[in-house]
Order: sequence, then C-alpha cells, then structure tokens
Amino acid sequence: MTFEAMWRDLEPIGRSAASGGYFRQPYLAAESELRAWFEGACADRGLTVSTDVLGNQVAWWESGSGPGVLTGSHLDSVLDGGAFDGPLGVVSALAAIDVLRSRGFVPARPIGVSVFVEEEGSRFGLACLGSRVAAGTMPLDDALRLKDRDGVAVEDALPGTSGSLDLSRVGCYLELHVEQGRDLVDRGHAVGVASEIWPHGRYRFDFTGQANHAGTTRMEDRHDPMLSYAMTALAAAKQARLAAARATFGRIDVAPNGTNAVPSRVTGWLDARAASDDALASLVEDVSRQATERAGRDGTSLVVTAESVSGSVAFDASLAARLAADHAGGDWPIIPTQAGHDAGILSAAGIPSAMLFVRNPTGVSHSPDETASMADCLVGVEALADSLERLAS
Repeated sequence: MTFEAMWRDLEPIGRSAASGGYFRQPYLAAESELRAWFEGACADRGLTVSTDVLGNQVAWWESGSGPGVLTGSHLDSVLDGGAFDGPLGVVSALAAIDVLRSRGFVPARPIGVSVFVEEEGSRFGLACLGSRVAAGTMPLDDALRLKDRDGVAVEDALPGTSGSLDLSRVGCYLELHVEQGRDLVDRGHAVGVASEIWPHGRYRFDFTGQANHAGTTRMEDRHDPMLSYAMTALAAAKQARLAAARATFGRIDVAPNGTNAVPSRVTGWLDARAASDDALASLVEDVSRQATERAGRDGTSLVVTAESVSGSVAFDASLAARLAADHAGGDWPIIPTQAGHDAGILSAAGIPSAMLFVRNPTGVSHSPDETASMADCLVGVEALADSLERLAS
C-alpha cells in the first residue's frame, strides 16, 4: 500500500466535522482505531509487533543481527490538532520500509517502527508519557497513577494490552516529523535534520481569592484571582519576548465559573520554552515573581507547581552530520526545534537519536491548519528510506 493510500486511510479517523481538527486522545476510540490500523499495516508487511502494558508498540523487520535501528513517532494528537504531527512519522516509516524492499535492500541490522502513546500529553498532562516509561526514565507505577481532567487514571483507561518493550536492542532512533515552524521554508529545503530540542516545561499557577457578587462588590473590595492571572499572562508574554523565549498560557480553569460572580480560584497552565536550561529557569522565575507581586496587590494568593520539566537535548552531532551530508540536492540543513519529541526522551536515556523534519509551508502546528504538501511528504519518505539504509547497512 502506498504512502498516499495509507494517508487516505487515516485521514477521517478522529477528525472533527466542525473544525477539521483531530481529537486522537490516548485510549479513546479514535486513537484505539489508529493503533489497530498500525497492527494491520505491520501484519501486511510481515513485521513482528510487540506491545507493552501502556499500549506502546514496536514492529520489527527482523534482518541481520546486532543493535537495531528504530524509527516511527506517535499517533495521538493535541485537542483539535493537525493531521501531520505524529502520524506523518509512522506512515512514512512504513512507506520507507516498502521503498527499501523495492530497492532490494537487505538490512544488516533489524529495523523497527515504533508508536509511542500519549506523546502530546493532551489527556493525562505529561508529554511523551509512553516513551518515558519505555525508556525507563519514568516508573510505570507513577504513570499508572496519572489522571485526566475527568479523574480517570491511566491504569483504569488502559487498552488491556500486556508485555514489555526491550529498547536495549535499539542501537539508534530516527524520528521523522513535520516541522513545527518555518525554518525549512526560509531555507528553501523540503527536509532538514534536528540539532537540538529546547528545554521546556509545564507549570500550574493556582491563584486563590474570594468569591463574591459581581454587581454588589465594589472594585476596591475585591480579591479577584482573575486579575492576578490576567496580569501574569501578559507578564509571561512580555518576559518571553525580552528573552527570545516562548511562554504560553493555553489552558485555564475557573471556579465557580459564573458570569455574575467574582471567581474564588483561577488555575492557569504555563508552557515555557527557552534556548538553555538556565534561560528557562530564569524565565519561569521572572514570571512567578511578577505573579506573586501582583497577587499581593490583589489580595489573592499564588502557588506555582512545576508539573513537568524537560531539559535541553543535544542530538548526537556525528549522527546528524552523517544523515545530513552528501545528498543529490546538497547537504540537508541542520536546525534546532522548540518542540518536544519522543526522540528527545530516548536521546536523554542514552540512545543515540536523530530527527528528520519535513517542510511545513505555513509553519502552523497544533492546529487544524497544520499542513505539508504531498510532494514534500514523499520527499520525506525517500529521505527516511535513504537514512535507514545508511544506518542499517
């Protein structure tokens, strides 16, 4: 089955008729359908699929001996996300195996295709959950206790799979992903190689005030946590601009959430990213300080909790250079990314890792408007096949 045919198979799964975006959260119907599709696609190719208790999947093309070359990505999405973030890497991996076989290539090392669950953290709040557990950087028991917004724990949502994944047989990991920016557009290249991932974290800001009547309570008598939150969101944007960093409050929860009531509590989640670990810590410290000062003026209180922090990841420079060099159209550019990926988790766990990016003409991602041209996707498949051939020869 061609790349185009596989892409058509996946296109309607989990897609919203209203927005055109995708809702493919872990262990719910759409994501479960995608994982079943993956198993079928692997069976069609004679690949042996292993699954662990979380639902992580790895399918091996058993050939040769020694440490294997693992590729792949994820199938889950952010809420109302785009079609390409994750699935492009999975479909491209299967298509690249088809390309290699059509060339008559026989790998000297096994080649695997992975699907890691809950990469986005859109349901249980922790990005790259599946790869963290598979790589051994997060205990399974800790993962099982995580809960979604409705209070459902991971252990109660599991798909009923069992087993474990042996990543000790992985010699290196290569993930293809749609670029989530415009660097390749500006450079005029369809494909690039990652040099590093910026450090990033998710921080919960809990502002507590006093609920009161929206009409009878004078402005000077209020203890309004919404005002404290609003100033913090503006301060985060300003501090990020000054530091050439990224700061986003994209999620908020308000109690009691009434139109005619001053809220008693406002919780906002900050996504912060910067070019270095020190720059990230400084950014969050500056935002937290300004938020605390404002809360003091508003008569509210603030508690800041770091829910997850991922340090900077420098990908294996020699591996990146090996993949980027000596192509018919010239060397591929080597570029940084500000987005987190499973490849970063595996790299931090000691597995030599690299990433290929496919050009995104608008740079828009985590949105229904995320896109890539079919021509560039097919270039990406060939690039991935070429890279796997280099690594598995």
